[in-house]
Amino acid sequence: ISSGSISYNAMDVAQARLELLKPTHMVDYAMDIYREVHGENAQIPQEMEDQKAGVFKKLEELKDGQAAFEELCRNEEARANLVSSNQWNVQSITSNASYGITAETIDNYYKFAKFNFDCGDYQQGRDMIENYLSLFASPPKQRKEDGDDEDDELTGGDDNRNSSEEEKTGNPNMYYLTSVDTTLLQVLWGKLSCEILVEDWEEAAVALVAVKTAIESLASSSKLSPLDALHQRTWLLHWSLFVFWNDASGKGLESMVDLFTSEKYLQAITTHAPHLLRYLTAAVLLCKRRAAKKAGNNSNAEGRRLLRDLVKVMKQCEYSDPIVEFVEQLSVKFDFEAAQSQLALCEKVLSTDFFLCKQTELFMEEARVFVFENYCRIHHKIDLTTLGEKLAMDRNRAERWIVDLIRNALLDAKIDSEEGCVVMGTGSTSVYEKVMDRTKELTARSGGLVVNLRSYMNDVKRDKIRKERKAREEAEY
Repeated sequence: ISSGSISYNAMDVAQARLELLKPTHMVDYAMDIYREVHGENAQIPQEMEDQKAGVFKKLEELKDGQAAFEELCRNEEARANLVSSNQWNVQSITSNASYGITAETIDNYYKFAKFNFDCGDYQQGRDMIENYLSLFASPPKQRKEDGDDEDDELTGGDDNRNSSEEEKTGNPNMYYLTSVDTTLLQVLWGKLSCEILVEDWEEAAVALVAVKTAIESLASSSKLSPLDALHQRTWLLHWSLFVFWNDASGKGLESMVDLFTSEKYLQAITTHAPHLLRYLTAAVLLCKRRAAKKAGNNSNAEGRRLLRDLVKVMKQCEYSDPIVEFVEQLSVKFDFEAAQSQLALCEKVLSTDFFLCKQTELFMEEARVFVFENYCRIHHKIDLTTLGEKLAMDRNRAERWIVDLIRNALLDAKIDSEEGCVVMGTGSTSVYEKVMDRTKELTARSGGLVVNLRSYMNDVKRDKIRKERKAREEAEY
């Protein structure tokens, strides 16, 4: 806003922030925004002063109500003993009167964590959520040192006990929780929110997987209705944007494409959030060359597969913007003039998008590569001046750019300096690539056929049993 990239009035944005802060407990921050809107010497409304007093009062009540459990969490020795004896859980802790902890105490601890989050103390909120989740988790036992092997033999330790311990281990994709319900799902959402707000992207990726696992677990056990599961998946797709577009490892966009194109989450996009197609399209363009290189064998089959899947999604979504339109003009209509005009609009859209603004230069580079690949696919010989116009470059710059591209992307092409053109090779897709491409989904499709066949056979058996029962009843009468 301050740079002028986004045409919004700063006062309007501050007023919107003030409205967003009203349901939270960040009263001091809200007062600062109020002064920003109405002037430094503005009188703070009595309503805000009363809200501040109420927040501090509630804070003290919750702090006193959970103090006993907080003290136990800070007692590392006592906690370690409880964990090692498998007593670090709600039932064991509340049944031991010496701790002075009741179920209400632990419930207050959970509420206090949420209250801290609403107050903007995300670090403390995250630490408290971790403690709360640990009460319902069963992580794998740490291996004993080699010197303890003899003690295991003397005390009767054997493989049966080890296997029993393994069976009690919780789900590693869900912080080792042994089970999950809708309350714990909300706690996991809180964990993801805290990780995003403290900008710990590595831990946020772990929390994202935990929330996804919990949603699918509840949906498969019918603890979430299909509609509620759809809403949860839709929210997860939106929250995942923070994680994937801030992943410094470079694998975030590939993970995003996998999630967004999976069947259940694709349904959420097409029915509830077609606007997310913008981010899926950008992610595919940014990672398709990397995916092709990872596939090896100088193959572009993986990149082509990503684009084919993207086009299928685009046909299912009633949404369009310059980024989506750019890909459609190139991949579906092969209209290079229209694609060029959309590419000019893309730069403005990217620079004003919260998630994509940092990727503007990289996206424009990959977009030019995409134009080049498609142009080369339908032309054998390409004039450098014409190609430069398509890429919004002068002739010399276009020639240098194409030389680097051919060298780095291993394209089958060469530059004829005398005629001033690029001559494409006549390489064709190998038989190996064709077989791999066509059989990629064979296992999943075969599995689907088996499931359908079993369902059909079960229906036939049930129908046969019904007919036999009906025949016996008619014979008796």
